Amino acid sequence: MADKHLQDDVDLELMRRVAANEETAIGELYDRFGSLVFRMAFQAMPTRAEAEDAVQEVFVRLWRTAGRYDPKRAALVTWVMLISRRHLVDKLRRTRARVKAGSLDETQAGFAGELGLGDSSPERQEQFAALMKKIETLPELQRTVVVRAYLGGQTLRQIGEELGTPLGTVKSALSRALVRLRERVNEEPVA
Repeated sequence: MADKHLQDDVDLELMRRVAANEETAIGELYDRFGSLVFRMAFQAMPTRAEAEDAVQEVFVRLWRTAGRYDPKRAALVTWVMLISRRHLVDKLRRTRARVKAGSLDETQAGFAGELGLGDSSPERQEQFAALMKKIETLPELQRTVVVRAYLGGQTLRQIGEELGTPLGTVKSALSRALVRLRERVNEEPVA
C-alpha cells in the first residue's frame, strides 16, 4: 500500500508541474502515456492522421485539466484513460465517423460485455468509471496487463515484450485479473 501512496504522490506532483506549464513535465506525461493514448485513438479513428490529431487533442485536454487531477479519486492511468475515452467518443459523435473494426468501443464492449457492461450512455459511463476503479485495486502487473490489453489494444506478446516479462506470466496475470474483476463485479448488490 505504501507503494501506491508513493506513486500517487509522484503522479500528483507530475500533474501539478503540468498544470504549471513546465515543459519537461508535459514531456514526461507524454512519454508515460503517449503510446497508450495513441493505440486507443488508432483503434477508434478512421485514419492514422485523425488518430494522431486526437492524441494531440487529448494531451491538450490533459494539460488544461491537470490542476483538477486528484489521486484520491483515480490513479493517473485511469484518469488519462477516462479523459482519452471521453474525448474519442465525443470526437466520433461530432464527426459521425464510422468506427473501424477492432475499435475502442468494440474492444471495450468485449471486455465490458464479459463484466456485464455495454454502451456509452451516462449510466454506462458511470459503470465504466466504476470498473476502472476496480481495475485500480488490482496488483500492478495485473492492472497494467488489463489496461494495455483491453483499453490499449495491445497483444499479450507486445505487453510481455514492453514489460520484459515472459508471455506465460502476462497470460497468468490477465487470467487472475479477470477472475478478480468478475468476483468484484458480482459482489456488488443489484440496485
